[in-house]
Amino acid sequence: MKRIIIIALIMVACSNLGQAQKQNPVIVKSNNGDMTPIIRDIIENTQTKDLHLVFEKGTYTFMPNYAFGKYLNITNHGNGYKRIVFDLSKFRNVTIEGNGAEFIFHGQVMPFLFDSSEAVNISNITIDWDIPFTFLGEVIAVNKEEGWRDIKPFKKGFSWKVKKGHLEFPNIDGFSYNYPGSTLAFDAVEKRPIHGTWDIHSKPERVEELPGGVLRFHEKLKYYPPIGSLLSSKGDREHDRYAPAFDFKKSSNIELNEIVIHHALGMGFLFERSENIRILNSGIYLREGTNRVISSTADATHFANCKGDILIENCRFENMLDDGTNIHGTYVELDKVIDDNTLMVKLMHFEQQGFEFVLPGDEVWFIKQPSPKRKETAVVKNVKFINDQVMKISFTSKLPKDLKSGDILENKTWNPQFTMRGCTIKNHRARNVVLKTPLKTVIENNYFSSMMSSIFFRGETFFWYESGAVNDVLIQNNNFEYCAYSGMEHSVLNITPRLSKTFDTSITYDCNIRFINNTIHTFGNRIVSADRVDGLIIKNNTIIKTKDFPEIYPNTPLIELKNCENTIIEKNSYKSDAKISVDIDEQSAKTLFEKDNKGFKIGKIFSDQKQ
Repeated sequence: MKRIIIIALIMVACSNLGQAQKQNPVIVKSNNGDMTPIIRDIIENTQTKDLHLVFEKGTYTFMPNYAFGKYLNITNHGNGYKRIVFDLSKFRNVTIEGNGAEFIFHGQVMPFLFDSSEAVNISNITIDWDIPFTFLGEVIAVNKEEGWRDIKPFKKGFSWKVKKGHLEFPNIDGFSYNYPGSTLAFDAVEKRPIHGTWDIHSKPERVEELPGGVLRFHEKLKYYPPIGSLLSSKGDREHDRYAPAFDFKKSSNIELNEIVIHHALGMGFLFERSENIRILNSGIYLREGTNRVISSTADATHFANCKGDILIENCRFENMLDDGTNIHGTYVELDKVIDDNTLMVKLMHFEQQGFEFVLPGDEVWFIKQPSPKRKETAVVKNVKFINDQVMKISFTSKLPKDLKSGDILENKTWNPQFTMRGCTIKNHRARNVVLKTPLKTVIENNYFSSMMSSIFFRGETFFWYESGAVNDVLIQNNNFEYCAYSGMEHSVLNITPRLSKTFDTSITYDCNIRFINNTIHTFGNRIVSADRVDGLIIKNNTIIKTKDFPEIYPNTPLIELKNCENTIIEKNSYKSDAKISVDIDEQSAKTLFEKDNKGFKIGKIFSDQKQ
């Protein structure tokens, strides 16, 4: 009895300790100096597993000199030694109340890192950099024959120099990109990618300084940006993704509310092997009145091998240099079978190196060439990380006997349910939403405007090795306006698996995608492109052809189906004076149901050879 009482007292004391931590948060006040050492002291001197920070409203400056440092593997970024201001990996529960505080970072620094946290709640913070890691200038002259372009570079708020005939930026704390690298043209008024623009990989032979502060880039290009546009560069691909603003690894029960990011040296919010995530009333967009055109240099939000429920609601994502969101798993390639229970696998993309594809207890799917279908499953017993690319995995049961090198494994356990609702995504490079989870997905009541495809499905065993096939997607009541205006051909809804040559590209991959009750205002023709889908429903959508912009690909079809099964096209309306085609191959035509569409009709059925 005495022992029971003692245990009860200990439990009460522990409970009171947790309550005390929440009742007595650490109050942080702004000053005119570097706040990094102050935050470091708070983190190092907090002995509990819980941390509650309350920031008074104000501006806080964070320098990299006294930040935490450690080597990190960060998926879809550059691995390496990182300087981290808020390294909160030691804490189980974290609450941060921003109260409208502005965090201004300087140089190569990572704002937030969470690892194995069990509950995170962050609210009301704005994040920015004093000097962005981009170069920006106005195009004032172009000579395609001689291969040069003249740029009037922005100076206010930017940092760069020309050294020995090469442009170097951002020229901060000893770090610079040696050439422009990834470059994109933006409309100077609308601050969005130019109509019909192409990605440019820029590496000039030399950069010449002309009178009046003009720079002449000597470089032959396939695509020259128009005079008057703003040309933005973010450096070489190996180094242009230093770190996300927020990185969550193996964490759970995360809520981010009223977080605004004006700049980041990579993605805005990255989640790796994390679960139950809510991003509410937040945004990644330009500060009002700024002369910049870039917010984050990569995706606004990115989810790699997450699970549980993910919700993005009432958010605003603009001017990123990649997708609004990307939800995916990871494919690994079978290297060799060791024995009946053990095999070696490889991570295939250079930005996946070091990623924890599986851990003991996870269930995996085996995907065996030539079919891309998920086949047998097995539960992981043990994982040995041979290096940052190769893993030795043993299973609790015998492996399928017909496995061979080049087959693919996919983590079945770590896939989320995903909902995006009430969001605005526009004025950025790439796609609004990229979907690759087999669990229930709902995209509803959003406003989308995209340079490339707006909603993009592409599981692939080719380059990115991002899994996988979707099984249950509802896209409804969204407003699509001015989409797919890149120079490369895209469509508003684009379903296009990209599998290596060892896989049969005629077998259906994605299934059960419903595109319903949406409104599309389009200057172009291509609304839906679908390849290898079983169960695609296109219903009750209103498509309005506008004359706001010239068509880039005028002869493309409204809807195109290849190798599809069980497609329904019903009660859609197309409002335009132009005639439009709907192109369907023989395989897709066999199980097509089409009824009550206005303004278009199913045209010629094309053979496979015609495609």
